[in-house]
Amino acid sequence: MQQEKLTNIYTVSRLTRHARLLLESDMGAIWLTGEISNLVMPTSGHWYFSLKDSQSQLRCAMFRGNNRSVTFRPKNGDQVLIFGKVTLYEPRGDFQLVAQTLAPAGEGLLKQQFEALKNALAAEGLFDAVRKRPLPAHPARIGIISSPTGAAVHDILTVLARRAPQLEVILYPSQVQGESAVPQLIHALNEANRRNETDLLLLARGGGSLEDLWCFNDERLVRAIAASRLPVVSAVGHEVDVSLSDLVADLRAPTPSAAAELISQDSGVQRRQWQQQGQRLAFSMQRILTSQHSRLHQLQQRLDRQHPRQRLQQQSQQLDQLQLRLERAISRRLEQSQQRTKQAILRLSHQHPGQRLIYNAERLSTQEQRLHAALNTKLNQGKHRLALASSRLHAMSPLATLSRGYSITLHNNTVITDVSQLKENDVITTRLANGQVTSRVEIKE
Repeated sequence: MQQEKLTNIYTVSRLTRHARLLLESDMGAIWLTGEISNLVMPTSGHWYFSLKDSQSQLRCAMFRGNNRSVTFRPKNGDQVLIFGKVTLYEPRGDFQLVAQTLAPAGEGLLKQQFEALKNALAAEGLFDAVRKRPLPAHPARIGIISSPTGAAVHDILTVLARRAPQLEVILYPSQVQGESAVPQLIHALNEANRRNETDLLLLARGGGSLEDLWCFNDERLVRAIAASRLPVVSAVGHEVDVSLSDLVADLRAPTPSAAAELISQDSGVQRRQWQQQGQRLAFSMQRILTSQHSRLHQLQQRLDRQHPRQRLQQQSQQLDQLQLRLERAISRRLEQSQQRTKQAILRLSHQHPGQRLIYNAERLSTQEQRLHAALNTKLNQGKHRLALASSRLHAMSPLATLSRGYSITLHNNTVITDVSQLKENDVITTRLANGQVTSRVEIKE
């Protein structure tokens, strides 16, 4: 048992590779919607960003070969719809999505719904060329299903008046935009079939956005066109606009005016046959391409497990990460060098001879002031001590004693302190504060 556990030990590389293969095989390619954040567009042309909602976020990469087909410039905060493959970035073990297509969320959701319904109806054979009926070679009366106030009707009538004024026209009015347009279009189509008074029907509307033309992608209307006994020509939007009504109709015209010209042409039979044959060929090619694309996609999924492109994409992503780190490191080094240069300039400015002279002059002035202050202090202290000593000396001076009324008696320059030092007739000198007196001793007691 212990030996079995030891032989089952994974390396990190083996585990991440196994996890990547599991994700890619089980999840495959999916549709995902969310908000773009942390968008980075390095010079390699690849895009790296996070896709988030209110609770979670997912790292995404869109390589240059795929993002070239994106029709808008994404930015942080955009709500988008992404189709891509769930995978694992092995060098870091990061769970991520490799995006293949990217579109704004609103338009993208409509396109996703369009493609899903288109594929479902195509699988039923509603778009097959074999079920499309040829238009009458020389129609005498046509029916138009459109808005009576729209530009499409005006364009059709203008062309017919110029090319086929003898052609009768019956208008089956209906809204051609909004939620109420679908039931009205179906009612007009059914009413025209019920009355059976025209040779063909022309479903027409002018150009507009995908949202404006959305009623012509409604499944109910598509099935009603497919069930029509009368041939239907679809002329919805401009040449670049393709609706499901265009695909199911017996003939698709690029514009309402073009539809009027196709219907009213003198050589209409041959041209319509060419048109129908072209449509059959296009649908056949579309089926072949769809089949081959599906097979190619399956082979590509099998090949991706060991295809060098996967490794090249990871290495390219790793190179972008290293490039970003290098750019940040260079930026930091430049900032550090600039900071050191500023500090060196500041230190050099402090060591400049002019600055040193100013600094030393300030120090000399300060020392000179301190020296004068110290000399004055010492001189005042000396004066004070001298005054004290003088005061003490004066207090101890005999002169000070004499000034208080005392006297000193001298005999032969000897101070007499005892009367026994004198005898009669000795000459003595008595010193007073302001002079001296000489006298002779007559009586000694």
